[in-house]
Amino acid sequence: MFPDPMTAMSTAAMMHSVVELGTILQMSRDTGILVGTCSWTDKTLTDETDWYPRRSMTAEERLKFYAAKFPIVEADSTYYFPPSRQLTRSWVERTPADFVMNVKAYSLLTGHPTRPASLWRDLRDELPADVAGKRNLYPHHLDDEALEEVWLRFTDALVPLVDAGKLGAVLMQYPTWFVPKRDNRDELVRMRARMEGLPVCVELRAPAWFAPGDRDRTLDLLRELELSLVVVDAPKASKLPTILEVTNDALAVVRFHGRADDTWNARTGSAAERFRYLYSKQQLRPWAKKLESLGTRAREVHALMNNCYRDHGVRNAAELRAMLD
Repeated sequence: MFPDPMTAMSTAAMMHSVVELGTILQMSRDTGILVGTCSWTDKTLTDETDWYPRRSMTAEERLKFYAAKFPIVEADSTYYFPPSRQLTRSWVERTPADFVMNVKAYSLLTGHPTRPASLWRDLRDELPADVAGKRNLYPHHLDDEALEEVWLRFTDALVPLVDAGKLGAVLMQYPTWFVPKRDNRDELVRMRARMEGLPVCVELRAPAWFAPGDRDRTLDLLRELELSLVVVDAPKASKLPTILEVTNDALAVVRFHGRADDTWNARTGSAAERFRYLYSKQQLRPWAKKLESLGTRAREVHALMNNCYRDHGVRNAAELRAMLD
């Protein structure tokens, strides 16, 4: 039905490669606490600060500069447009051998609204006219074959990172309407099967997953599926608790969203403006101990600043890293 963009290998061989490499990856990298940010290309950072030496730097130069300062980054552009092997291969080539990249899952894979223009052209051309004309797509708008193809192409694009030992984890960030019910628990099971052996961390934005009646059930399910819970530091307005639990002893992930209650639920402006918050050193200092505690229960800990407004994220990441050192 669809032209095959992965001419180098069959789908079966491709998935075997991803699974095998994902398993090797989790076994090969040194342990430690890695601190970085959830973006290195936000326009408020590149255009409104002097953190990068020059405003005119190329994408390649920016990534090389960032990777010389921090050992890890989260790629968030992959949420808006799915990556290609060409893109992830360029990331491999521009970063040191021990650099780690977490990759945020394409929005369609986590049930977020997705612009039709972000789909591969051949998949977009197969959409019914009434669906193609919508402002946003959701998984139920695609037939089963097309949706499975989206998953296969996304995981295939990660192979260069996996092959180089640089993939930290795929971030599956689920929206607030993804609540703890049977269908959604089943969706986590299906997601794990589609990701096969790749390292995956899960951020659940619906507070009900951690309510007294569901907390243990949620943690047990993540442990059973070998999915790493994303521990969050978030504004009180999110109603998200900080759950200092490790659900996969290979990896623990912490994402710092800032504590700006007034912008957490904003639906206007950029993502950076939503997370516009600069942590004080007094606020970060307790986190050094918490990260060390997580490090006694997981081989690797990723601490990622998502307050990527201007230089807030890189400043706080540098401060937290200094506290750990």
